[in-house]
Amino acid sequence: MTGRTISFRKAVESDLELVHKWMQEPHVHPFWQLNLPLEAFGVHFRKALNDSHQTVYIGLMDNEPMSYWESYWVEGDVLEESYETRPYDQGVHLLIGEKGYLGKGYALPLLRAMVSFQFEHEKTEKVVAEPDRRNEKMIHVFEKCGFRKVAPITLPDKQAMLLFCDRKEFEKRWKHD
Repeated sequence: MTGRTISFRKAVESDLELVHKWMQEPHVHPFWQLNLPLEAFGVHFRKALNDSHQTVYIGLMDNEPMSYWESYWVEGDVLEESYETRPYDQGVHLLIGEKGYLGKGYALPLLRAMVSFQFEHEKTEKVVAEPDRRNEKMIHVFEKCGFRKVAPITLPDKQAMLLFCDRKEFEKRWKHD
């Protein structure tokens, strides 16, 4: 779809400065609200790396780090209070950190690759997302990927739009690609 190689690797402690830089970007911080000083962000980042209910990834395009991803189990997350969850529902958070990759149509193939990866867990039937309601561009990308709007929800850190991507819909939409 992009003519480029998309891959993901688990984030590690040495990614701290790179992810911190991305959190300072004007297209990121209004939605992530993590434009903190490095030391304070480091506490948050290390907690994310060590959180047993999520895995943090760096997204790469042609082996160049350019995006940040959190793949998490909804069970045990604040989101589980927002809908009737199933044990293997997964959620996804993402950002494209490098400005040079914005506006080039990469968000959809990146998201599709991550959701496909999440569905590799055979018991996962639903991937959920809860982007900030103001982030209309990202909500549109989620919908193009196969997510559907469920409801506006209030989370501790934002007003969000709850989105569901069901395995059957995702596979039907992308089975020929």
